[in-house]
Amino acid sequence: MLKRIPWLPLLMSVAIVLSSAFAVQPVWDAATLSDVTEAYLTRPVGYVILAPLSNVLDALTLLSARQHVASLVGVLVLFTAWRVLRAWWFAPTRREHAVATGYLFGAIILTYVATAVLPRPMAALVTDSANIVRVDFHSHTAASHDGRPFWSSENNREWHRDGGYDVAYITDHAAVVGAEQGMAKNPAPAADGVTILQGIEVTWTAEHVAILGAQRAYKGILTQNLRDVDEQALRLASLVPNHEPVVIWNHPHRLNRLPAAAGPTTSGVRAIELSNGAPDSMDEVRRKRSEIVALAQQKNFTMTGGSDNHGWGRTAPNWTLMLVADWRGMAGDALGAQIENVIRGGGIGATRVVERRVADASNDLAVASTVISAPARMFTTLSNDERISWMIWIWAITATAWWMRRRRGV
Repeated sequence: MLKRIPWLPLLMSVAIVLSSAFAVQPVWDAATLSDVTEAYLTRPVGYVILAPLSNVLDALTLLSARQHVASLVGVLVLFTAWRVLRAWWFAPTRREHAVATGYLFGAIILTYVATAVLPRPMAALVTDSANIVRVDFHSHTAASHDGRPFWSSENNREWHRDGGYDVAYITDHAAVVGAEQGMAKNPAPAADGVTILQGIEVTWTAEHVAILGAQRAYKGILTQNLRDVDEQALRLASLVPNHEPVVIWNHPHRLNRLPAAAGPTTSGVRAIELSNGAPDSMDEVRRKRSEIVALAQQKNFTMTGGSDNHGWGRTAPNWTLMLVADWRGMAGDALGAQIENVIRGGGIGATRVVERRVADASNDLAVASTVISAPARMFTTLSNDERISWMIWIWAITATAWWMRRRRGV
């Protein structure tokens, strides 16, 4: 009788029910880690119907590189413990152990491939004010050396539309062709779709920065190969009041490396990335969250978020909310100019960075427990509709498996 009890479906059902008692919003303020009141996450019908798939793939996308390693190690440890228990209980053969191991590795590979390339509905952010514009300050196309092959500006636009953005800056590495192609097809007015704006990602003293409008409004402030900042040219371009180039410090490494703009007609960093969606950048940015916020307060930096999307995955990790009056009626260039003005004049108060709520990775112990903390965080952020979808899938699969075993006479 004990062997016939569907323990896994029961345990999953209990986890889904109990986690509802600890339910939290699926998004939070990236600076304060508190709830946001002016925005919420919405899930389309297809996303909810496929909730187990949608939630698991979203959760994997939001893991940092270290968390991915820790979760894989945790899965292998749990799998080994399960096989040992099963050997004691059922006495399986070596072949059965080998087959189970093969299934595990196949499932892991298939899951990661699905996370990267499977087309599926996306959860999106919705705001309660018509004057709030949702911006991604950091994304890429195939024009970047590390972009997904054939990932065009229109693919970029569609991804951002499904993720709940109004504006997406294409900041390819040492190239602006992708952004220019996207801007050529911008909606008019901006409210009719996702507006693509131009930026470029370059290095400055070994740090990555994005310059908004570079090679469009500020030609000549980069080296000839478009890979680095020309500091002297940047200083000269910054002498024009209210037209200084806006430099955003992407996924900062050493927080004392770059100069801060000291006001009008000065050159330097005016904004800093507080949330980044690339697994290899998440670790450092999340560990330095409090330091980045402190630096932004000290230097009056505007805080931004960037998906850093290179064409992989279907999960929007963060959104930058800005208050821009009447932006819906603007054309692309006018909206871009207004966003830059808000950053120049608004400083730290110009934005709110909203990100998906994630499992804690602030220290080594938290990272090591990812195999437990990531599913726990995922379950606590489910909506009621998603919980119902999970229960339907769990017991439909369980009933189907029972029926198939019964037909085979097992």
